[in-house]
Order: sequence, then C-alpha cells, then structure tokens
Amino acid sequence: MNDMAIQAPDMTRVVAPDGTIDERIDPDLSESAVIDLYRLQVLARTFDEKAVKLHRQGRIGTYAPLQGQEAAQVGAAYALAESDYCFPTYRDHAMYLTRGLDLEDVLVYLLGEGNYVDREDPETLRTFPPTIPIATQLPHAVGTGMAADYRGDDCATLVSFGDGATSEGDFHEGMNFAGVFDAPTVFFCQNNQWAISVPRERQTASATIAQKAQAYGFDGVRVDGNDVLAVYAAVEDALDAAKAGEGPRLIEAVTYRQGAHTTTDDPSKYRDDDEVEEWRRKDPVERTREYLEDAHDWSETDEEKLREWADERVVEAVANVEDRTGLDVDAIFEYVYAETPGKLRRQREQVVDSPEVER
Repeated sequence: MNDMAIQAPDMTRVVAPDGTIDERIDPDLSESAVIDLYRLQVLARTFDEKAVKLHRQGRIGTYAPLQGQEAAQVGAAYALAESDYCFPTYRDHAMYLTRGLDLEDVLVYLLGEGNYVDREDPETLRTFPPTIPIATQLPHAVGTGMAADYRGDDCATLVSFGDGATSEGDFHEGMNFAGVFDAPTVFFCQNNQWAISVPRERQTASATIAQKAQAYGFDGVRVDGNDVLAVYAAVEDALDAAKAGEGPRLIEAVTYRQGAHTTTDDPSKYRDDDEVEEWRRKDPVERTREYLEDAHDWSETDEEKLREWADERVVEAVANVEDRTGLDVDAIFEYVYAETPGKLRRQREQVVDSPEVER
C-alpha cells in the first residue's frame, strides 16, 4: 500500500449518502438557512440544465456544466462574509448566485455581452470575474489576502479551483506564498475527479489533494463535497482561522462532475457509465432535500413550489437577457488603453461610420 495513503486524512461529512446525520459536527444551521442552501442548489441545477439546452440551440457560447457540484459551490460561498473576497473559476455559476448576483448577470457573460461583476468601483469589488486560464486566480487571491492583512481589514479570501489546477505552477506558487506570508486565504479545490479527460490519479501520485498543504506549512482538510453542510462548516472554520491570524488552509471537496467538462466535450469517450451512475446516487441536491425532510419536515408541497419557482425564475432571466439590445459595436474599443492611440481611434471611426454595421 502507498505510505501516503495510510496518512491520508479522513473525509468529513455531516450527511451521509444514505441520509444519516452526524450530529457531532452538524453546524446546526437554522431551518431558513438550510432551506436557503437548498433553494440555491435547486436554482443552480435548473439554470444549468437550461444553459446546456441554450448552447445546443446556439443561443449561448460554450458552457461549463456544474451538475453534481452544487453543494460544493453553494456551501463554500454561503460561508463567506459580505466583506470577504471570492475568486471563482469558470464552472462556479452557483457561487455567483450564492454571492447575490442575478441569473441575468451570469447569462449576460455567457452571451459575451459583459462580465459577471461590475469592476468600476474597486472599493466594493469582493467577488471577482471568472478566470478561464487554469489556476491563474490563485496568486491573485493570495495577493489580495496579503493586502487586506497589511491594511488590517477583517476579511479573508477564498479561491476556488479544480483538481486539474493542482498540476499548474500557479497552484504551487500561490500555496507557497500563502504559507510563507501567512496569507488569510482559503484554497478551495473542487475535486470532481476529472480534468477534462484526465482522471485524478493521473494528476498526482499523492493519496489526496488536501495533504499537499503540508509541503507549504499549513493544514489541509478533506470534506465530502456533495454534503453542503459539511462544506459550509469546513469553509467557515477555515475563514475564521484565517481572520484570526492562523494563516491559510487547503480544503479538498470531493465531488463529481456528472456532465461534460464543457458543451464541446463528450465524456462517454473517457469514462464509464457505471462510474457516473454510482456518483449520481450520491447526488448533492437530493442529499440536501433528504436532510430537510428528516430534520425540518420538508414536504412534497414545499418541493413542488420550489421547483416551480426555479423554473419560472430561469425562464424569466433568459427572456430578460435576450430582450436586451446588446453592446454597441464600438464597445470593443473601450477599456483597451487608458488613452486611445491614433491608429485605434481611426479604426474605431471607420467601424462606427460604416453603413454595414448594425447598431
């Protein structure tokens, strides 16, 4: 047996796949909070299913589905304080919804007509736009955490990434800086088992991703990423520790990408249906619903009302966004330079004055 496997930390969970609750580590959230966690997961799942259809119909560009990772994203983002900084990645649509962004904001980005967040006021910017290059957001999160620490701000940063990102240099550089400078940063790895077609065991020879934190001088924990309560508790504890001056922490949320890497991917080419079906039986949304039924008497009527609301909200958001007139063509020239050079200014004038350009 691999020696590292013997040292691998246990995976923490509050709600097991069979619905069993470990009351010793239950964060004991209020009924309204748990319903909110479930509502956000259902909304994210409903939006995700619609987004895949929109891509198939040619109404949005390439899309990265999140099905199966709702609990990880919602649980982590829900633990953040309003003043905390969040650095999501390109699959983290549910994180944005949990941070208070509207569905319309997410859709506008997918239509290529804007970004998730307004970056014009840096003082209020707490949730950053998604990054497409793998792992580049990690050093940004560490730097932001260090800056906040230097200023004496009572906040921490959380950066989200996938298991594939742990093979990138930015991951190791970010972890090293955080460890050396005790940055108040929580590294949140959504280990969904596959980096496109590359399985986790081809990413690293270590038994877990969580134990990689040991090399950089801080703690790593492993949590069931399909258990929204366990994720919430782990992230909240890590954020509290970071704000108390205890430095960074790495959280490995063990979950599964049930769908394709993106809508241009065919996962049937590299993984077995039996594997997918096994993970579907651990579905995070269903697990949260079962918890609500057992602990808070969630009823079929409650479920029907929530599903109806989510369907209506997604339909409304799509209609609102598709009714927009879109950006002006000359907007592509904005925000490129602080002072527009003459060559670009002349190109802009040619585009704006062209009778062939629809405005």
